[in-house]
Amino acid sequence: MAGKDDDHDETAKEFHDAVNMTASQLEKWLETDESKDVGQKSDGGGESTGHASGRRIIELLKAKKSDLSDDDYAHMRKVVGYVRRHSAQRPKGDVENTHWRYSLMNWGHDPLED
Repeated sequence: MAGKDDDHDETAKEFHDAVNMTASQLEKWLETDESKDVGQKSDGGGESTGHASGRRIIELLKAKKSDLSDDDYAHMRKVVGYVRRHSAQRPKGDVENTHWRYSLMNWGHDPLED
């Protein structure tokens, strides 16, 4: 039977496959107006769910494996799920300047880098 460490290793692998932006790339992206203008705002205003996730992803990318908690791994799984679902909804045509791409980038995935 697979243990928690095996599950965490698989989650980390899937997370690093889904997140194709570096912490510094993501930090720069999250400062842009395009990043702040997309996504669902949880409180009717303020920061979107994806933007907040992006800040958390930066922390996860910078963290040592030994410092990661079960909650961190749960967020990694959430990121993987979002990237997979949203990627499957790719619009036709050039996606470079689309809200679809910008939303994915808030979650650490630039589809133009695939």
